[in-house]
Amino acid sequence: MAVEKWSDRVLVARLADDPQMTEDLLALDETPNHGPHDVVLDFSSVNYINSSHLARLLKLRKRMIADDGRLMLCSVGTQVWGAFLTTGLDKVFQFSDDMATALASIQLAR
Repeated sequence: MAVEKWSDRVLVARLADDPQMTEDLLALDETPNHGPHDVVLDFSSVNYINSSHLARLLKLRKRMIADDGRLMLCSVGTQVWGAFLTTGLDKVFQFSDDMATALASIQLAR
C-alpha cells in the first residue's frame, strides 16, 4: 500500500488486492493519529472484499469520526460495490467515483 500525504489534513491510501489488502487495512488502523485528518482510500486495484475487510473499514471509520476526520472511498469496482450494497454499507460510507472528485469533496467539506 502506498500512503501519501496529500495535504496537512489529507492522507491518500492506494489499497492493493487481497491478500495485501488485509495488511494494508491493519497498517492504516495502526497509523498514529496526530490530530484530526481525512483519509481517501483508493479501491481501483481491489477486486474482492470480504467480511474481515468490511469490519476493518468500519473500525477505521469509527476512529476517523472520533478524531473529527472523514473517510472517503473512491474508485470502487462493480464486484466490490456489490458487497457494499448487499450489506447496506453503501449508506454508511462516503463514496466517490474517482480520486480527484474524492479529494475535491473533502476539501469543500472543510
